[in-house]
Amino acid sequence: MEHSLILVIFLFICLSTACNAAFDPCSAKSGSDLSVIPIYGKCSPFNSPEPASSWVNTVLDMASGDPKRVTYLSSLVARKPTSVPIAPGQVINVGNYVLRAKIGTPGQLMFMVLDTSNDAAWVPCSGCIGCSSNAFAPNTSSTYGSLDCSVPECTQVSGLSCPTVGSSSCLFNRSYGGDSSFSATLSRDTLTLGNDAIPNYAFGCINAVSGGSIPPQGLLGLGRGSMSLLSQSGSLYSGVFSYCLPSFKSYYFSGSLKLGPLGQPKNIKTTPLLKNPHRPSLYYVNLTGVSVGRVNVPIAPELLAFDPNTGAGTIIDSGTVITRFIQPVYTAIRDEFRKQVAGPFSSLGAFDTCFAATNEAVAPAITFHFTGLDLKLPMENSLIHSSSGSLACLAMAAAPNNVNSMLNVIANLQQQNLRILFDTVNSRLGIARELCN
Repeated sequence: MEHSLILVIFLFICLSTACNAAFDPCSAKSGSDLSVIPIYGKCSPFNSPEPASSWVNTVLDMASGDPKRVTYLSSLVARKPTSVPIAPGQVINVGNYVLRAKIGTPGQLMFMVLDTSNDAAWVPCSGCIGCSSNAFAPNTSSTYGSLDCSVPECTQVSGLSCPTVGSSSCLFNRSYGGDSSFSATLSRDTLTLGNDAIPNYAFGCINAVSGGSIPPQGLLGLGRGSMSLLSQSGSLYSGVFSYCLPSFKSYYFSGSLKLGPLGQPKNIKTTPLLKNPHRPSLYYVNLTGVSVGRVNVPIAPELLAFDPNTGAGTIIDSGTVITRFIQPVYTAIRDEFRKQVAGPFSSLGAFDTCFAATNEAVAPAITFHFTGLDLKLPMENSLIHSSSGSLACLAMAAAPNNVNSMLNVIANLQQQNLRILFDTVNSRLGIARELCN
């Protein structure tokens, strides 16, 4: 009885005073386990107050940028550069998931977009033309330094501008998202993630932006290339990280990014990561087929085959909202799905297979077959509902119908509430169920 009374008193004090911080969904996590925050969630600085529109409209708005994103990714693997002139422009709030990072000494807090298909980190800097008001101030950091054209990192950024003789600061241009670009100075400073400080981290200090897709407070590249977090952190994270992305509906909650091998799932099914020397930053996996219910959808193997020369194949990407298959693959999956669900069918935004939600009970599960790993999507990862709840839609779409559409992209809506493990040393990707919220 006495112990019960003490517990009740403790809980009352805890819930009414300082213990609230322990339950604060927006409190920063420590160590190498970081919060991953939906861009429009309560814990994001880009969403205040809570949006009036429904979450499905928010997803549709975000997914409207997918075609440009997929075209951008396809242009990268096809080695066809996309460029937009640098000019003053208004940056809008884009990016699907952000995490807290600090740049400089003392650290300046930035909410940077998590992007698995890019390597270099970049942040807007003081005086940037067209950037948001929240910018990194290099002159207040005691550890900041710009890098000149002689450093090895300068050859690893695109759109390089260096004199043929003499030395100068390493300036470069970078396209992003298919309709935006920026100019930046290659710089170096301390990057702090949780309790981990990574000194002399090379990143782009943005001077000017054009277009509306540049993340307002910068981007942290989690790709596989030489400028990525894994490469620049050396042995600190041993080439391993994982994330668990919360549902976009989880306005009050965040997921997590785990850096390094400690704390990763022990029993997790994996599939090999494939290497494309023409685009080493992308995480390719071998998608061998797709099932709808009990039916293995007839898809010609060459439509899924990995080809490093053309960039064809399948990647896992954190920056695309809904999974995109090249047109013939998507059509085959969609047609089989329609066979098993009673119509009629209608469209909603990017989704072309919407049906009465009363028929959802007969909707078949969709399974992605990878080498050594089958991922049966939870229903909330394969269907999305209209704001009224009267319609349920197949939450996938076809890639843009252009000459570069050879790339299938497994996007973040299909990754939500799953632990996705990236092990670059052992070239494997793991997937396990986890409630990220």
